[in-house]
Amino acid sequence: MVDLLPSLAFLGAGSMGGAILQGVVASGVPVDGIRVTNRTRAKADALAALPGVTSVALEDEPGGNTDAAASARIVVVGVKPAMVPDLLREIAPVLRDDAIVVSIAAGVTLRTFADALGPDVHTVRSMPNTPATVGRAVTGIAAGATATDEDMALVRAMFETVGAVIEVPESQIDAVSTISGSGPAYVFLLIEELTKAASGMGFSEADARLMVEQTFIGATTLLAASGEDPAELRRRVTSPKGTTERAIAVMQDARLDDMFAAATAAALARAKELAAGA
Repeated sequence: MVDLLPSLAFLGAGSMGGAILQGVVASGVPVDGIRVTNRTRAKADALAALPGVTSVALEDEPGGNTDAAASARIVVVGVKPAMVPDLLREIAPVLRDDAIVVSIAAGVTLRTFADALGPDVHTVRSMPNTPATVGRAVTGIAAGATATDEDMALVRAMFETVGAVIEVPESQIDAVSTISGSGPAYVFLLIEELTKAASGMGFSEADARLMVEQTFIGATTLLAASGEDPAELRRRVTSPKGTTERAIAVMQDARLDDMFAAATAAALARAKELAAGA
């Protein structure tokens, strides 16, 4: 982790931008100033108490985005995807020469950023996921054409305050979204279905939830602590000719490998449609 993050501007701090902002603050890493903008006073007030953060409501200060962008080394664009081009054109004239513009907007390409900002502005596209809110994100980052190694190191350091980071070419960012971006929903679905199965065996709703949720939490904690391959941990639980072996056989017969391949392929196809404006 770096000793100091440069000045940051969060233009739009909804659920994802707000999670990253709060992660940066909670990390304790010193920052050379943080400014954040939101459209309404209510949203701005919700972030105003964060130490070291200047929170601006655009309804009170219409020039808040340009003021924030002009002051920052890293400018995080967190508005809704449809609003990104107009915001980029708004801030383009005031960006510092060394500014790094980071997108957390799903489906907005680096080409869109270059078209609005000009080809010389340093840009990075990212794909965080919702566990950023608890400091357990996986964030994919992709460098724009002029982004330097130093730029990427700074952006990586910012996102590492809320979890793990992988660097990929932009061509893989949509694929990142289908695995880690959508992945929490896949896990929640598995928890839902196993909880239903527990209820069907006569457990109360409270006991079913407790067993299933804590089993998932315990298993992933064990995986992280052990450093073992998940297949090896599965084998250790699966005694020959035992109950777990019988259950795993049923799941393997259902071709979970094909199901996950098909599901992620469908998500990737939709991501490409969204990127194309469909």
